[in-house]
Amino acid sequence: MNENLLGIAAGILTSISMLPQLIKVIKEKNVGDLSWIMILILILGLSLWVWYGVLKNEHPIIVSNAFAVLVNICLFICYFLYKDNAD
Repeated sequence: MNENLLGIAAGILTSISMLPQLIKVIKEKNVGDLSWIMILILILGLSLWVWYGVLKNEHPIIVSNAFAVLVNICLFICYFLYKDNAD
């Protein structure tokens, strides 16, 4: 398998992995089972991957992790918007 295709496939899957959670949170307006610390650590780790991708000039790493950062920032914002709705 071409290593670029492997990287792109991995990037797509990891980038979209939190989308179902974000959609669920937005629909239900409930973040009772989420940990804001985990989300923050994930954002920081993904941001480091973006930085690494920039240093290595690896566009699949940059794009996929930047998208994942945006999704998780949205989830982080939702956490604080909906934390009072937690059961």
